[in-house]
Amino acid sequence: MKVQILSTAESELRQAVDFYNDQREGLGFEFASEVKQTIGRIVHFPGAWTPLSIRTRRCRTRRYPYGVVYQIRDDCILVVAIMHFRRHPDAWKSRLAQQDR
Repeated sequence: MKVQILSTAESELRQAVDFYNDQREGLGFEFASEVKQTIGRIVHFPGAWTPLSIRTRRCRTRRYPYGVVYQIRDDCILVVAIMHFRRHPDAWKSRLAQQDR
């Protein structure tokens, strides 16, 4: 299954990698690897994770307080957000409105 990542989600990933690398050298790259593994779990079991709405689901990372918010669209996984859920847990909703235009 193909994976498409919104530019806002890519930006969130880069910002989190930079933040964690500032905390400890290499930690950001470990975070990026964890996100990649999380997306791999989504690809293998797309319907298994927590529903947030009719079309949208969330799969949490195992080691970090982040989740990957995504939708299953035909033969594609659309990654809407890679976000820290304690900060702005509903911020992903406005992205879908922009994507559907």
